[in-house]
Amino acid sequence: MIRILNRVARLAVLNSKQLHWYNTVGFLTEQVLPCSTCTSIRCVSFRAKREEIPPIAEPSRDDKLVTSLYKGVISGKRASLAEAITLVESRNARKRALAERLLSEILGYLRKKEQHNGGKPISFRAGLTGPPGAGKSSFIETFGKYLTAQGHKVAVLAVDPSSSATGGSLLGDKTRMIELSRDRNAYIRPSPTGGTLGGVTRSTNEAILLCEAAGYDVVLVETVGVGQSEYAVADMVDMFVLLIPPAAGDELQGIKKGIVEMADLIAVNKADGDLYIPAKRIQMEYISAVKLLRKKSVNWNPQVLRVSSIKDEGITAVWENMCEFHRIMVGSGEMMKRRAKQHRIWMWNHIREHIITLFKNHPSVKPEIRPLEDRVAKGVMAPGLAADILMKRFSEATQDKKED
Repeated sequence: MIRILNRVARLAVLNSKQLHWYNTVGFLTEQVLPCSTCTSIRCVSFRAKREEIPPIAEPSRDDKLVTSLYKGVISGKRASLAEAITLVESRNARKRALAERLLSEILGYLRKKEQHNGGKPISFRAGLTGPPGAGKSSFIETFGKYLTAQGHKVAVLAVDPSSSATGGSLLGDKTRMIELSRDRNAYIRPSPTGGTLGGVTRSTNEAILLCEAAGYDVVLVETVGVGQSEYAVADMVDMFVLLIPPAAGDELQGIKKGIVEMADLIAVNKADGDLYIPAKRIQMEYISAVKLLRKKSVNWNPQVLRVSSIKDEGITAVWENMCEFHRIMVGSGEMMKRRAKQHRIWMWNHIREHIITLFKNHPSVKPEIRPLEDRVAKGVMAPGLAADILMKRFSEATQDKKED
């Protein structure tokens, strides 16, 4: 029987000679004694034993957003995944705080999935790099379509170079992967580098985690391909793949770049038509070059393969090589050790970025930056001297604060 007391809906339950009132969430708030001369429930004389009920806090707007994104991502909703990646890419302090909360929930979810998988990784991460003109986007589209046809869900994080004026993407990789972008089992996310050398943003590693939580079991990271900075992508993926065109130069030129020694697989792309013979020659040269390099892993010898994205040749061989790599590395336990090491590396990368931000915004340093930058730009002061001055200001301010 429902009655209204103090404008709060309460449930009246008649039990023997006592009437107990409960609020809608189940807390006993009053004990009511019926009138001795009347049996009607309408005539009630009572004394109330009131209890203080703590108010139930309504979830904040931020709480609702994090919960909504978490549920959407683990349900595989593409819109939620896109919004979550946008959140972790943001440099706004409030949004970064929300992103950290979301990532904590995502990490807990991924840990449970790995435990159910016998402690083995639930996804395979591959980084692809190469010089401009190597055909990275063409290869990824052909390779991605092959994987989705095999029943895999593929996420492509195509890191674009950024405009120095607006910070936006220049290449538009998604527009160059038309067929793959239409595939419902594929997700392509172009991300501007924001000026980061080598095209690996601080949020790329976090985007990988979100894609894995959304159910994508193969994550491909395509980078700008500018040289030594490609070491960054090698520190966030399981397998590092180097794509080279047939006219990449001799084997010595390849070794000089410093990327070959980091590669777990080298693929000579565009091995078709008039470039078939040059591709075969460059393959032999790189096979010889790899023998001269120090092995990256005691359990794996990098292979050099020929592929043609246009004719779909060599794609199966590339995937079989990746599967063999995955089997060996997981079986030996090296993949999990590599991932643990990568997590430590990225922790320190985040710390470096935070330290630089704190340094620039320190009240003792910030007023000095612009004048010193102008003097360095005009050639009046050496860059090293300007840096030493700023470091001295920061050190003195920190020391004074400790003494206080």
